[in-house]
Amino acid sequence: MTAAPPETAEGKPARRSFRALLWLGAFALLLFVPAGTVRWPGAWVFLGIMAVASFWGFAWLGRHDPELLKERMRPPFQREQLPQDKLLMGTFLPLWLGWYVLMGLDRRLGWSSVPVSLQILGAVLLCLGIRLSWQVLKENSYAAPVVKVQKERGHKVVTTGPYAYVRHPMYSSVILIGAGVPLLLGSWWGLLAVPLFMLVLGVRATMEERMLKAELEGYEDYSERVRYRFVPLLW
Repeated sequence: MTAAPPETAEGKPARRSFRALLWLGAFALLLFVPAGTVRWPGAWVFLGIMAVASFWGFAWLGRHDPELLKERMRPPFQREQLPQDKLLMGTFLPLWLGWYVLMGLDRRLGWSSVPVSLQILGAVLLCLGIRLSWQVLKENSYAAPVVKVQKERGHKVVTTGPYAYVRHPMYSSVILIGAGVPLLLGSWWGLLAVPLFMLVLGVRATMEERMLKAELEGYEDYSERVRYRFVPLLW
């Protein structure tokens, strides 16, 4: 029988739960304060889905891959990170947080009217995106939130699971989540903002690949075999 991996400080249940609650509290504030109300069924469904995903995801990583959990809980700006990635993250994070504020304002001011059927579709897309992101974490123990090569952890190319179809499946999950969240929250304006996020992520993926081809053995061959970055047959 294989011994369980040692539990890191980040992997302790209390710390995991506290981090998940912080994220949920931040989402709630970013949505309900601009909306001026908590009477927003779509937002409560969103928070419920995110609560299940966060608590279950942290618990799963804590049991099965504590080193990856440690990486995922590190800050978005790190010493080993490419300087260009710091600049991109400095652009992306305010846009991402402002996205939730925009959808809250949309709710308050009544700019959008999204049919219930499309809100349900949004919930489905959100769940599919979360499922894909979990599959990425399951397959790739080096899926850090910043662009870097983790030489100290024996970083190697991952070609299994969703990586057999696209080179950046985590960004593919962002497409599903980015489409699902505004539909679920009933915000056409939120949906219109998604292409801007994907533009930033497209620049980031291109930059990341240049680094990986230069520093990670086998990545250039992998990129020649798997042609698409985000969406099969498209890009």
